Formats: sequence, structure tokens, C-alpha cells
Amino acid sequence: MTTTPRSILGNLKTTNTALPSQNWSKHLATTCGPWVMLFAAAVLVGGCGSTGKANPKEEAANAPHVGVVRVVRKNLSSNLQIASELLPFQEVNVYAKVAGYIQRLYVDWGTHVRKGQLLAVLEIPELQQQLELDEASVRRSEHDLTRTREDLNQAESKYVVADLTYNRLATVLKTRPGLVAQEDVDVSSGKNLEAKAGVSGAKAAVAAAEQALMVAKAALEKDKAMYGYSRIAAPFDGVVTRIDAYGGALLPAGTSSNGDQALCHLSQNDVLRLVIPVPERVVGDVHLGESVTVQVSNNNQKFQGKIVRFSEQIDTQTRTMHTEVDVKNPKFLLVPGMYATAQIPLHTVINALTVPTQAVQTSSGNHGNVLVVNTGFRIEKRDVVLGLQTATDTEILSGLQEKEMVIFGEQSQYKPGELVQPSVVTPSEME
Repeated sequence: MTTTPRSILGNLKTTNTALPSQNWSKHLATTCGPWVMLFAAAVLVGGCGSTGKANPKEEAANAPHVGVVRVVRKNLSSNLQIASELLPFQEVNVYAKVAGYIQRLYVDWGTHVRKGQLLAVLEIPELQQQLELDEASVRRSEHDLTRTREDLNQAESKYVVADLTYNRLATVLKTRPGLVAQEDVDVSSGKNLEAKAGVSGAKAAVAAAEQALMVAKAALEKDKAMYGYSRIAAPFDGVVTRIDAYGGALLPAGTSSNGDQALCHLSQNDVLRLVIPVPERVVGDVHLGESVTVQVSNNNQKFQGKIVRFSEQIDTQTRTMHTEVDVKNPKFLLVPGMYATAQIPLHTVINALTVPTQAVQTSSGNHGNVLVVNTGFRIEKRDVVLGLQTATDTEILSGLQEKEMVIFGEQSQYKPGELVQPSVVTPSEME
């Protein structure tokens, strides 16, 4: 006879409930058979369940951990990074204008000088003698001028007397014709004309003496100017980076054919030039006055420079444009010849929606995709439109919302729909 579950329930109602609890299971097994054991297990399992939905966070508690980052807004800037060489703002070889021996030398390697500061004094004996001759010539010309002026005064006096005499005789001849002979009047007229010519000659002599004095003075000033070049001064503030001649050496004149020996080499290092060959593709993004971050290879410090000049022409051979950045160097921490890396800002987007570049998989053009961890802690593959991209961040034009979580790093090991437990990655962990 087969016992059904319904008959089993009837038997349970008539069963002695006074049995000890430890014998209850045994009693069911022997009295009612195996059906009641199955039914009781089903009842127990059904009673332990919950009629509500499970919490997604509790469901993801045992899911694999995944690193995520929040979608945030920030200002983005793309930079052009180029390495170049720092050059002095200006540099010259200091030559002597006139040949001479170095009598005194006031600078050496590495001496910092100011504009107009004395570098060296030359000894030029022949020029000193020429100055003495010029001074003597000036004194002689001054004496000649004085003498000719005295001659002019004398000639003018003679002319006055001769002119008065002639005018008196001519007047008497007209008023009283028989009193003065015509011959006397003619002689007086001749003397008058002679005195007048003497005045003209004296004036010409004075003018010639004045010109001679001017020439003598000009020669003196010229030789004084040449002798002034015996004192060699700094043309600008700078540093003596090389000494080419020492005390007692003969420096040739810098204008002569053999004037290739300089006294020293002077560089202005308080401001340095960083010459950058800007590629043709970004020429339109380079503007005068833009700030540039400069970092040298052997120094962790960063310096600020400014784009101050460019050629406004593309070099047809290199397809680049000559661009110069001025870098102030008041403490002389930078040395000409150092290699430096410049970061030139090209594009800037304010308050852009961004994610780290490592969280984006680029497909084509400005399109890509990301893996988003939704509110149910499951992975979604989301197509996005990309904007400005930098070395660390990428602008998202569409496809994401602020504060959403996207998977950071390797994405091939995750699949859409997979349940994960997100862990926010800090900025230090991204590096």
C-alpha cells in the first residue's frame, strides 16, 4: 500500500504529540515513511527564503574587485613638448678697436660685469704721441687765428683813414675846384681801393685760420676718441665666459685683416633664449606672450618662459617655424648650452567632462568606448565621442554623465553584464 502526502498529514494529526523531541524524526521516518521527510524539507526551505529582492551591493560582495574612476569635470590643456638648447640672450667677442698691449686686465673666466664696466686698459705709445702732435697743431692754429685777426683790424684801420682822406679831397674838388689838384684826388682814390682790398684779404686770412683751427681740433678729437678705445668696456651686462688674452699680450685692431684675436667672450645670461622648431601642424596654435613651462634635463625644477618672437615663416626644408622663448635667469641657475624641454600650450577647454586616457579604448577618429559600472554593479559597454586628448586625460563630448564610474586600466578581462565590486582608484594609483 502506497502512502500519499495527504494521508501522511492525516496520520500526523492523530500521532501522539507527547513523543520526546529527540525521537520525533525517528518516529516520522518509521511511522510515515520517506514522503514526510521530503515534505518537511520542502517546508523548511520555503520558510527560510525572502519574498523581497536582493540588495545589489550585497550581491556584489563576493564579486571580483575592479578599479574604477569617476567621470569628473576639469580644465584640459594640450601641450607641445619639444627639447631644445638654451642659448645666451646675446653674446659677443670683445675686440680692441685699436692695436695695443694689454696694460691692465680687470676680468677673468666667470666674472660678472655690468654695462660700461672696465674690462682692460691698452698701452698705445704711438697714439699718445699723436695726441701731443694734435694738441700742438691746435695751439699753432689758435696762434695763427689770433695773428690774422690782428691783421684784419690793422687793414680795417688803414681802410678807414684812406676812405676818409679820399672823401674829403673829393668834396673839396667839387666845392672849390682850384684848391686841390685832380692828381691828389686820384692818388687818394687809389689808396682807398688798396686799403679796401687789404681788408678783404685779411678777412679771407681770418676765415682760413678759423678753418685750420677747426681741422686741428677735429684731428685732436678723433685721436682722443681712438685713444679712448684703449679702455675696453663691457657693452652689456653679462658674464665673461672665456678669456682669449692676458696682460702684456698685443691685441690687434678689430678692424684689421688679422684682427681675429679677441680679448674675451661675453654672454648675457640673466635672460636665456630657448629656440624651438615648431612643427608646421601646430604653427597656428602658437601665439606671442604665451607662457611656456621649461625643465632642464639635470634639474627637477621648472622655470617659466614666454614666447616673445618667431620668424612667421616656415622653413621649407624642415617644415618648422623658428620660435624663441625668453627664460628669465636672475639667479643664474640655468647655464647656456643646457638641454631643456619646453611645454607649449596649444588648446584649452574649460570645465570639460573627462576620464583618464587609460579608461578609453579608441575605435576610429574621435569615437571610442568605455566600460561603465552601473548602479547595479554590472558592466556596461558604452560608446563615447572624444574631444581634446592629453597625455593623462580625455574629454568626453557625449556618452557619459558626471560622477559615473568607468573601469580604469586593462579592460579585456571584463565582459558586459558581469557583476563586479568597484574600487575607486586614487590619483596616486594612476601614476
